[in-house]
Amino acid sequence: MAGRATQFLVLLLVGLLVLAAPAPALAADGTIVFTTLGRSRYAFDIFALPLAPLSSSSSPAAEARLSDGASVNYNGNFAPSADSLLFVSERYGTINLYISPIPSASDSGSRREALEVPEAAPLLPWDPIALKDRPSLTPDGAHLVYVSTAEPAEAPRRSWAAVYNTHLPSGSTRRLTPRGVADFSPAVSPSGEWTAAASPGPDGWGGEVEDLDTDIYVFRTSDGSRRTLAVRDGGWPTWADETTIFFHRRDSDGWYGVYRAKISFAGDARVSAASVERVTPPGFHAFTPAASPGAPGLVAVATRRPGTDYRHIEVIDVSGGGGANAYFEVTRPVAPRAHHFNPFISPDGARVGYHRCRGSGNGDSPLLLESIKSPAPDTFSLFRIDGSYPSFSHDGKRIAFVGLPGLFVVNSDGSGGRRRIFSGNAFPTAWDWKRKGIIYTSIGPDFASERTEVDVVAVSLGDDEEDSSISIKKLTVGGGNNAFPSPSPDGKWIVFRSGRSGHKNLYIMDAEDGEAGGIRRLTEGPWSDTMCNWSPDGEWIAFASDRHNPGGGSFAIYMVHPNGTGLRRVVHSDDGGRTNHPWFSPDSKSLVFTTDYAAVSAEPISNPHHYQPYGEIFTVNIDGSGIRRLTHNSFEDGTPSWTPYYLKPEDVGETLQASGACAFEDCHWLNIDAKPHGLMCGRHG
Repeated sequence: MAGRATQFLVLLLVGLLVLAAPAPALAADGTIVFTTLGRSRYAFDIFALPLAPLSSSSSPAAEARLSDGASVNYNGNFAPSADSLLFVSERYGTINLYISPIPSASDSGSRREALEVPEAAPLLPWDPIALKDRPSLTPDGAHLVYVSTAEPAEAPRRSWAAVYNTHLPSGSTRRLTPRGVADFSPAVSPSGEWTAAASPGPDGWGGEVEDLDTDIYVFRTSDGSRRTLAVRDGGWPTWADETTIFFHRRDSDGWYGVYRAKISFAGDARVSAASVERVTPPGFHAFTPAASPGAPGLVAVATRRPGTDYRHIEVIDVSGGGGANAYFEVTRPVAPRAHHFNPFISPDGARVGYHRCRGSGNGDSPLLLESIKSPAPDTFSLFRIDGSYPSFSHDGKRIAFVGLPGLFVVNSDGSGGRRRIFSGNAFPTAWDWKRKGIIYTSIGPDFASERTEVDVVAVSLGDDEEDSSISIKKLTVGGGNNAFPSPSPDGKWIVFRSGRSGHKNLYIMDAEDGEAGGIRRLTEGPWSDTMCNWSPDGEWIAFASDRHNPGGGSFAIYMVHPNGTGLRRVVHSDDGGRTNHPWFSPDSKSLVFTTDYAAVSAEPISNPHHYQPYGEIFTVNIDGSGIRRLTHNSFEDGTPSWTPYYLKPEDVGETLQASGACAFEDCHWLNIDAKPHGLMCGRHG
């Protein structure tokens, strides 16, 4: 029955995919380019291995790749019939849910097309753009349960992530998460009657960037009713049977551990945890558990053990008595030097799936520039770059960006390849408006104190494209952490941040001669003013500042006239919030920036390392109205810029390549003896 339901679903999706094919974008007059930490190198695919221990005399089993190698594919799940794969994919510039048939052993190497799950556009106004994640099908194959950021939260710094149920034959969609609340990591019970999810509850997100302060809630899959707090302090639930949930929790000892909760149902169908016990001991991290009724007594987990820098999938046999659990490795014998994420077990208990980077062996190097679906294609196109602090030359022909370390320039049409023009640490980039081939940046350590020597420089690329000479001119003197230069549109001045007074404030100096040609102070106070950008019409300077709460870690975006008058705050996400890296639109009427305005969209431990997993790209009018979310993902977006040059996806093609697949890191805070690290969205260098 389940197999026939899956076949019907595939046929239905083919038809709906044809009907839902996107229309060509309207003409646009600008491009926004931003970075996502590490994302360009992921190259994830879904793989599976047999769910059985490896004997000492046998060789490791061959991995089966279940997804098709197109784009980035992750967070898989088996359909109830076990003959199809549900997964998340970022093809076509969006994060969407897909289903594809799982090949038999005879065709496991063949390429397959993935079929896009139908969108419920009338009910999900953000659906073409919004994140969709953690898919599950009910046993009859008719209902898809998933997380989406389709609907805005009711207040700043509240997550948009909520659980939805889409009836696939009709396309009707119901939100299961109450308004004003966020849910993450949903799991459907074996009967399909119940769904468990991790949620911060009505208090909302508290600014956590490592383990979220969530509890496990259980509610009816059909309509979200009977919602009950079942387990306090837990995340990533998975059902072993109709009354057993496994989940992870980070304890006071610092270790992630997996727990088992026995669930009881009262006469009024409300849920409670009759017992909770720890399954994994301290001494190593175990998280993102997966169970299945088809594999009774077995739980697949991701682990980080002392002595290894990689997360691997292991299986725990919890059926033994007296608390003696047996472990067997799944992925380390096959791919010891790769990270493996978020296991899931097939309904028949035969296989355990996961995602990992597919590597560069098949020749698909990641793109340096990746087109992202814009929420306003009639206004601007949207691209992700494999680098930080990108900026376009004013003729639109070249893009400068940094690699932390390294300063690079590429032609925006993909010709010529990338060119490294400085090997040391530099940040950010800004092109002179009048003098061709001049890039302003700052050289020295980022995340440094006010007295650290960091200097603003002008980098000259030569008079024309045939001239390969490079010269660097230092514009600031005397140290004092001088950074974030932005030139005036008339080419005469540069605004920059300096800590020379003991506090990071803004200054304006001569663009050609630097401080030697004249300097004046623009802002003054015992706070940090930083990340400044001069408007194209010359009227305003936007910057990020913590002046509303100096030293408190919260940043808002302000504007001031170059003569020091008219200071006003434009946007602030909330108390404790961060809005940073403002950049003016070509008409000077809007700003693009990065912020925690939409909080987080997934449990951070389920992804590679991100200093701040809440960073998303937004725009706002300079009067503070019209705030709009541009990016929807569970990663860390930052350092946007905006150019009047309209870059089309076909203008870039696949000629611009990133620096290498799989070059990303696991969560730093999983490192044994690791210490907290600096944060990107709130970085003020």
